[in-house]
Order: sequence, then structure tokens, then C-alpha cells
Amino acid sequence: MRKLYNSRIFWLIIALMASLSLWIYVISQDTEEYKQTFRGVKVELVGEDILLNSRNLVITGLNTNTVTVEVSGPRRVVGTWSSDDLVAQIDVSKLTQAAYTSLQYTVKYPDGVDSGGVKAISKTPETVNFMVSAQTSKVIPVSGSFEGSVAEGFTAETPEFEPATITVSGPEAYLKNINRAWVEFGAMDVSSTYSTDIGFTLQDENGEECSTTGLSFSTDTIHATLRILAVKQIPLTVDLIGAAGASTANTIVTVEPDSITLAGDTAILSGLNRISLATIDLSNFDATFSSDYRIVYNDGLKNLSGINEAHVEVEIIGLETRTFYVRNENMTCINVTDGYSAEVLSENLAVRLRGTPEQLQNVKSENIRAVADLKDYNTSVGQFMPPVKITVDGYSDVGAIGDYTISIEIRRETDE
Repeated sequence: MRKLYNSRIFWLIIALMASLSLWIYVISQDTEEYKQTFRGVKVELVGEDILLNSRNLVITGLNTNTVTVEVSGPRRVVGTWSSDDLVAQIDVSKLTQAAYTSLQYTVKYPDGVDSGGVKAISKTPETVNFMVSAQTSKVIPVSGSFEGSVAEGFTAETPEFEPATITVSGPEAYLKNINRAWVEFGAMDVSSTYSTDIGFTLQDENGEECSTTGLSFSTDTIHATLRILAVKQIPLTVDLIGAAGASTANTIVTVEPDSITLAGDTAILSGLNRISLATIDLSNFDATFSSDYRIVYNDGLKNLSGINEAHVEVEIIGLETRTFYVRNENMTCINVTDGYSAEVLSENLAVRLRGTPEQLQNVKSENIRAVADLKDYNTSVGQFMPPVKITVDGYSDVGAIGDYTISIEIRRETDE
């Protein structure tokens, strides 16, 4: 026995028998039928592009996105897989009409696997249910809100969105409740026009968010703009033409309202310090005047006050009016065309003069002159009633109120 144990041939025979046994064991394990259950196998649709492009149909409402399958096959193959290695495929390319549908799926194994030795022996569920719907489009408006803050002394216009509408495409059932695309954007303390590109959410008519699953859009981003305007309070005034003793020194002007608030470009507002409603000639009335005027301003500005007219009252204080008569000898014509003569036909002209009581007490008829300027009559011939300028000699602060004319006759001197 000692010779046998020390024999190399003996141990070679033992090693050969051990190797043969191990090989037989491994072979038996490789070919042994093995079963394994895979949960959460992803459902995959095949042929959706064909369904959409050729029949304008889409798949919606899958009742499940994963399935459970039990697979049998050699342990050395099946035993190395996980659920992520398998796919439950459904071919939808041959569907032809919109309907609620149920189809079986095919289990796809990893690439390179001999599917002849592997098979799915059970599936849960065995079929997948879904809806085949017609693909349609819907145009919806874009609206939104600015979520930031506007700096003091500025105001913001209504946000603008580009594009103003977007087209949503998808199953008709998914689109019916969509009412608008909603944008929220903003920044802190903005004092100039603010713009940004931003995404949007879909909302129904109650402002509740809608799902975007299965939908496509004509654009994925919206260009949102908030225009910022400077704000300034502008006084309302009138311009006065002093006359007949009246000037800004003895005149009280009341404007209601006395100012309005405008918004607009800073460059425009910075140079605008008042708005003149009208130019009022103080010789056109005795002591008081009132009128309404439209408030006119640059078209690029916005009236935040919302008032378009102002009421103006003018009162002249400390002056009186009296009626005087201009005699014929104090009525004259100037700038008569060469070769022509003008004769004043009026005998007397009643005029109303305004001044202080003391001044009016001292004015005499001979101090008052009425002068007609005939420079525009050229070669006219006949009787006319030109306007005249009333002057009061020696009393520069006394003047006539209103407009006056006299009767004259123009002749050619050769006709005399």
C-alpha cells in the first residue's frame, strides 16, 4: 500500500477522476432548468411613430407601466438577469382606429441570448389595456404675472408675452380641459424694463395645473417682458397775456386739478416740468373768466390720474371798468396804400377801459385814440370795418377790453 500511495500514476488517476466529476457537476448545473420571477419589468410601446404619422393616432392611459413575468431557462443564463434586463414590448403599429384596446405583450430578453432555450412561463397581467386616441391640436393664450417688486417712483405696465399664443398637440381627451399657458416671472426692485425667457405651466379655467404627459408644444419657452415707466407729478398751468392794466401781479388763477400724474420714459418726463393748458389774453374779459381745457401731453406718456380736462378760473383784482367814447377826430388810419386815401365814417366809438379807480377817474375822452392798420387792404376800394387798436395817452396801465372796429371808406386818389 505504501508503494501505491507513493506512486505518481495513482495520484494522476485520482486527479483525473476528480476533474471528471467536477466537469460533470458543472455541466449538469449549466443545463439545469431554472425558474425566476421578475417584477417591475418595464412596458415599452413599439410603432408609436408609425401610428402617429400614418393614422394620426396616439396611445394614452396605459393601465400599467410595469408587469411581472416568470421565466424559465438555464441557470447560468436566467440566474444572472435582473428586471431591468427584460422589456415587455407591445406592437401598436397595426392599430387602425381610436378605441379602448387590450393587447398582449412579448418579453424581450437581453441581446445575444438564445431565446430558444428561454421562455416566459407566466405573465401578470397577461395583457395591457390602453386608449387609442385621435391626435389633435389646440391654440391657447399665454398669460401670467410678475412676481418681483417695482422700485419706488416707477410703475409697471401689463406683462407682455412672446409668443402670445402657443399650440398644444396631443390626444383630444388630454386637451379639452386646458385653458391657458401660465407664466410666472420676476426680479427684485426693478427700475427699468425687465425681460426673461421662461417655461410655462398649463392651467384649466379654474387655474388648476394640468398634466403635460403625452403633449407636445409649438415652443417650450416664453419671452416675458415687463415694461417699467417712470412716474412724475406734473403741474397744470396757464399762460397770461397782460393787458388793460392786468398782469400776473393782480390776477388770481385757479386750476382744478392743479396737477396730474404721468408715467413714461425717463428721458421724456425729465424735461417736462409743467403742462400749459391755454394762453389767456387778459384783455378779453372784464374781471373774471372761466373755461374747461383738455389736458394735452406727449403721446408716449400715460395719464395715471385718468383726468383729461381741467377747469380754469381767472380773477382780476383791484381794477375797475368804465365805458368811454372815442370821438371821430381821435379815429385814424395808418399804412394806407400809396395812391389811396381812407376816411373814417364813424362818429363815436364806445369802448370799455380797465384800470385802477384813480386812473379811470382822470381819463378824458381826448386821451383815447382808435387806430386802424390798413396794411393788408392793399388796393381795396369801398367801405370796410377794420379792427382798431385802442390806446390811452398818458395812462400805460389803462387799456381797452374786447375787440373794436370802425367804419371807413377807401378811395383811389385819382377818383377824388
